Amino acid sequence: MTASLTRRTRWALGSAVALAALFAGAATVASARGDGAASAPLTPAADSADAGFARDMAVHHQQAVEMSFVVRDVTDDEDVRRLAYDIAHTQANQRGMLLGWLDLWELPKTAPDGQGPMSWMPDAHSGHDMQGMKGMDHDGALMPGMATRTELAQLRSARGEQAEILFLQLMTDHHEGGVAMARGCAERCAVPVEKRLAQGMVEAQQSELGLMADMLAERGAAPRH
Repeated sequence: MTASLTRRTRWALGSAVALAALFAGAATVASARGDGAASAPLTPAADSADAGFARDMAVHHQQAVEMSFVVRDVTDDEDVRRLAYDIAHTQANQRGMLLGWLDLWELPKTAPDGQGPMSWMPDAHSGHDMQGMKGMDHDGALMPGMATRTELAQLRSARGEQAEILFLQLMTDHHEGGVAMARGCAERCAVPVEKRLAQGMVEAQQSELGLMADMLAERGAAPRH
């Protein structure tokens, strides 16, 4: 199988998983409201894993959308631009779901006093799958895998293949952190629809991680760790 065919196959699989996660989330908004339900919907507390994940992943997703728009404007490579569009579209929609659930639950979009990012996942610092933790709470990187302000500035100033490689490396870190966070919700969250969305995020972002590793190799580069 050629590299191009392998890449198209990964893209098709990743897009299918991402779309499935989006459709599942959209289809369950009604159940999150309790529409048509025989019993009242589960409303999590402000300090619950459900609320914490929704708040933190909304912030995490926003940076992925931002990086995707940045690289779209600094490269002409169609593969990178297509990936950036897919990530921006998927994560913007998921972010809307997460913020919408907070509205439905009548919970604030900021953490309660005394709680910082990731407080809903207290063992986050000890997990082996949290490799994106480097830089957390430093230079604007608030959560696992998030790029720092310095790295975002570097991405904005880069052009061509340099921008493509940096974007793929930063987004690899970002996805690894996001996968770990989503796994945390799949394990800890109590609201079924949110647990399903989190599991869909794990599957879609793992597929994109494989795709990005291939794209980095084609450019003579590799993930940063």
